[in-house]
Amino acid sequence: MRLEDFDFHLPEGLIATRPARPRSAARLLLAQGDVIRDLHVADLAELLGPGDLLVLNDTKVIPARLTGTRRRATPQGDAVAKVEITLLEPAADGWNALAKPLRKLKQGEVIRFSDALSAEVAEIGEAGLRLRFDTTGEAFDAALAQVGAMPLPPYIAALRAPDEADRTDYQTVWARHSGAVAAPPPACISTSRCWRRCARAACASPMSRCMSAPAPSCRSRSRT
Repeated sequence: MRLEDFDFHLPEGLIATRPARPRSAARLLLAQGDVIRDLHVADLAELLGPGDLLVLNDTKVIPARLTGTRRRATPQGDAVAKVEITLLEPAADGWNALAKPLRKLKQGEVIRFSDALSAEVAEIGEAGLRLRFDTTGEAFDAALAQVGAMPLPPYIAALRAPDEADRTDYQTVWARHSGAVAAPPPACISTSRCWRRCARAACASPMSRCMSAPAPSCRSRSRT
């Protein structure tokens, strides 16, 4: 079995780059045995019953996509290059991250994102790196909110650039605690009313908290 075996053609016109309005109007495909039904997210509560369990992730997506520059002295003068960073998770003395271009960075170099936020390349690995930022705590959160962009999935980012609306659209309605660097797209198409109905229909609705990593394979194939 090869990874290419799972490739398939998905027309760009069928990729939802924005949530439906209202969110619960998004399409829902129900497969039960040999029966397939076209429904909407608003119908989900009718599919649940006593004993069914809902697990909701209340972690809020942070603006984890950063664009900065690194400066390097050359015989011809200072060379400035663009660097794209995607934060993955906090690490000892910094953050683990992805970088583009990774191979052109050197340990010890400083990437400048704004007057209020810079990071030193503390360590470079095979697939990513560890960054040591020049600020932490609330000051870091404020600087990140100022210069960061929402980490849209690649299949959406290929069609449009992130914008201010994504800070609301690319969140679940129950997101409360900052920390995730990706949101599961199917969870971004529900409303508070819809999930209250689901909770009443099911057995329970516990909240889980985790650091959600990017998941390129999670796709929404509904037309909004």
